[in-house]
Amino acid sequence: MFEKLRELKKEYDELQEKLTLPEIIQNQDKLREYSKKHGELQLVVAKYEEYLKLEDQHTQARTLFENETGELKDLAEEELETLTASMDALKKDIKSLLLPKDPSDRKNIIMEIRAGTGGEEAALFCAELFRMYSRYSETRGWKIDIYDSNKTGLGGFREIIFSVEGKNVYASLKWEKGVHRVQRVPETETSGRLHTSACSVAVLAHADNVEMKINKDDLRIDTYRASGKGGQHVNVTDSAVRITHIPTGVVVQCQDERSQMQNKLKAMKVLRARIKEKMDEDQMEKKSAARKKQVGSGDRSEKIRTYNFPQNRVTDHRVNLTIYNLESLIQGNIGDFISELNLMMTERLIGDDAGK
Repeated sequence: MFEKLRELKKEYDELQEKLTLPEIIQNQDKLREYSKKHGELQLVVAKYEEYLKLEDQHTQARTLFENETGELKDLAEEELETLTASMDALKKDIKSLLLPKDPSDRKNIIMEIRAGTGGEEAALFCAELFRMYSRYSETRGWKIDIYDSNKTGLGGFREIIFSVEGKNVYASLKWEKGVHRVQRVPETETSGRLHTSACSVAVLAHADNVEMKINKDDLRIDTYRASGKGGQHVNVTDSAVRITHIPTGVVVQCQDERSQMQNKLKAMKVLRARIKEKMDEDQMEKKSAARKKQVGSGDRSEKIRTYNFPQNRVTDHRVNLTIYNLESLIQGNIGDFISELNLMMTERLIGDDAGK
């Protein structure tokens, strides 16, 4: 890693020097090219320089610790512990910055959460997962927009489909896809027996019109009366929309908006994302983008993550990442967990590719 950082620092310094040359300043194409590359390297180089300063301070503290006694030695030991922790954290940040970028990382997403095994308890957990992602999105300044939902009598969801829009949404949430399992005693359980339920989560990157062109002749569009929120207007007009893409058989419906046009626009966004995912699946069967693997059947045995309420524990089974702070995480404080998971998942994929 550090050999790579030295190379990047050298390249950064050379670019910085070039950007001051009159012949480069007068050549707009070269100026744009060098400025863009300079900007891309700036953050990782700044982190590397910060690490070098900490490393120098660590060396000085180590020397003091080895050559002093008494109070000065104790102070040096405390300083070493603090500097070591800071260096480890910085090393992790740098490692993350050096990982190859997914071209979809900057895209907005459509997220689909469906209750699987567990009946009403699974539906309640589906609602909790939606709230968790919603609250996390609020802390990041992202916008949530519900496309379609199917609510149960106790306030759960059989399914809910929504978009998340903001900076680097896909990069943060792409590894949330899969089956999420919950273990707890439901409020409706009188005997105190532990139940296991599951929900499936799909994460689809937005596909725009240019990226995914759809022939209107390939679509069958049906309208019907919506049920659910929206008041009397929703229930007496054909505002809900169901779109079928005939060549692939992909079906999308949307009913949460009062206007048929608004529902149609949302449904088309979901349709494009699902068709693009299906095409990726057909073209790259060995890659992790396959939607079938994201959604699964909702069966407990296909779990990627377990939320164990009695033990206040969350475990991601793909990378054996466990934390004992479930209550905070389910309230939306998932930033640190997601960062660690993303780093570990990306490293694992790089290792798998290197071994092929």
